[in-house]
Amino acid sequence: MAMGFDLILQGGVVLGHGAVDLGLRKGRIAAIAPGLSGGPVKVLAGALVTPGLIETHIHLDKSCLSVPGADGLADAIAKVSALKEAMSVEDIMARARRTLERCILQGTTRMRTHVEVDPAIGLRGIEGVKRLREEYSWAIDIEICVFPQEGLFNRPGTEALLIEALEGGAEVLGGCSYADSDPGAHLRKVFELAVRYGVDLDLHLDFDLDPMGAELPEVCALTVEHGMQGRVSVGHVTKLSALPADQLAAMAERMREAGVAAVILPATDLFLTGRGVDHNVPRGVAPAHRLAAQGVCCCLSTNNVLNPFTPFGDGSLMRIANLFANVAQVGDAAGLEGCFGMISAQSARVMRLPDYGLDVGGVADVVVFDAGSAASAVAEIAVPLLGIKRGRVVFEREKVGLKW
Repeated sequence: MAMGFDLILQGGVVLGHGAVDLGLRKGRIAAIAPGLSGGPVKVLAGALVTPGLIETHIHLDKSCLSVPGADGLADAIAKVSALKEAMSVEDIMARARRTLERCILQGTTRMRTHVEVDPAIGLRGIEGVKRLREEYSWAIDIEICVFPQEGLFNRPGTEALLIEALEGGAEVLGGCSYADSDPGAHLRKVFELAVRYGVDLDLHLDFDLDPMGAELPEVCALTVEHGMQGRVSVGHVTKLSALPADQLAAMAERMREAGVAAVILPATDLFLTGRGVDHNVPRGVAPAHRLAAQGVCCCLSTNNVLNPFTPFGDGSLMRIANLFANVAQVGDAAGLEGCFGMISAQSARVMRLPDYGLDVGGVADVVVFDAGSAASAVAEIAVPLLGIKRGRVVFEREKVGLKW
């Protein structure tokens, strides 16, 4: 089949299609079929071809901080808070760039980053991330979620900054009710603002291991009340890990009916929770696979990189998927494929991306992994060999082999 392609990916295993070639033209997937010709070729020798990975929850603005890991959530917030006034736009950009480039080289082609605003940091984080978004638009699409990490009602002036950021182009609104002096009012206010500005809502929520006092039921109720089904996601929700099976099933049903998605952040949740326990330490990671089995849209994400919340990380979503599989004791092929879906297709559902996937006519955001299947890619933390954004090669690695 000769059609005149800008690039042909030949001899790979295309996720959802099998052993076929992928023909790219003008930034789109032009053909998926065996035996394509009529353009430059990259021979993949059985490597896995997937859509670009999607990071749904990361904090570029406070990554790569030279501060020790925190002793719990409150300490992490306090450690970062103490640094905010001294953060310049240039400093934010330099640290965020380091993380962003690592994410790109790990196969991430789309990203939602949470960016803090409050009277201490002002809009400097937003400005820095906006500049990076433009600078790296050839390699990754970045969506900004503006949010009040330290609360709203206990931080006068924060609401005005949120509004200014939303009016200045932030695409998503976040919330962090557990950091507020009035959590209920916080939730009602962010829902009100989300409706007013017509944006999706992405909340930090229920970040502890006490099953009592969960705000997730209220979020589900507010989602339905405001007609925002399918437009609300909740991050962390570690309280879910402390629920008995019957209560978890009931909560999953409520989330499914309300159209509230869960974004699980295993690296941070493992690092910060359970610190008051000196034996049989709880994992503190919400069971995304069990929620997904009941129809809840779930995805996995990085959250923080090299800062007090998570003093490690390399931007690899495949490593995050593997970490979750370990923690959740998911070891069968179907379960591992589900974990891959939580850094790809399910993440696209959370971000409501209509053009995502490997289909003819779709955007040519493609990653090639040194693996034969999605399950093996997660199990082995497969190395990305090739990254393509809108048909353009962003990076390429040679497959490493032993030489005698």
